[in-house]
Amino acid sequence: MRQFGLIGYPLGHSYSKGHFSRKFEQEGLQDCRYDNYEIESVLQMAEIIAANPDLDGLNVTIPHKQTVIPLLDEIDPLALEVGAVNTIKIDRSGNQFTLKGFNTDVTGFLRSMENWSLNNSVKALVFGSGGSSLAVKYALNQLDIRFNAVSRKSEENYIAYDEISPEIVLDHLLWINCTPVGMYPEVDRILPLPYDHLSSEHYLVDLIYNPEITRFLSKGIQAGAKVMNGSTMLFEQAEASWNIWSGKQG
Repeated sequence: MRQFGLIGYPLGHSYSKGHFSRKFEQEGLQDCRYDNYEIESVLQMAEIIAANPDLDGLNVTIPHKQTVIPLLDEIDPLALEVGAVNTIKIDRSGNQFTLKGFNTDVTGFLRSMENWSLNNSVKALVFGSGGSSLAVKYALNQLDIRFNAVSRKSEENYIAYDEISPEIVLDHLLWINCTPVGMYPEVDRILPLPYDHLSSEHYLVDLIYNPEITRFLSKGIQAGAKVMNGSTMLFEQAEASWNIWSGKQG
């Protein structure tokens, strides 16, 4: 039996287990299984790997995408440049194992953005400062889309939420939520933004996919904006992870 899984905390929102379980069933991969490993501390990862000798790969989600890096034996150049890891390949030799980290969030986000034909004159606001936002910002640089990063407090290379003026809203037509605000089960939460200034010219992306329509996206819908949740990115990054684990990449 080949095992794969997801580490993060909490994991009640995640569809990764369902995605891979369906994939294994549809492709006749009866020797594969995918499990959730809800760990509050990333240091618990070594115990999970040691206790599951058939574990060949892991996905990594909040809050461990950055803190897992020092625990890895090797890191793919792209993940190193991004500064975040969401996929780990486990290579074993007897009772020993080595861990190599990758970032497939970049691929997932770039492929999801193919749904829209945006030119590089569009400016973006990227909300959040975690591992997902690092991947999104890297991808935006690849697309030659200028952006401002937004965090809860004003700091170097970030602006604060309360600094977003109507002028900034009008000048930044692409909004990307990389935070867990509004994610199941806290579906009533919403980022503190001047939504009244959104227009039909705006594009709103929420990396959250559970619920399908967050309050953030619903504000865009009310304004006539184009909206997209994180389901396409989830699918694409998961497929890229599978290619790594199955030896097609990395």
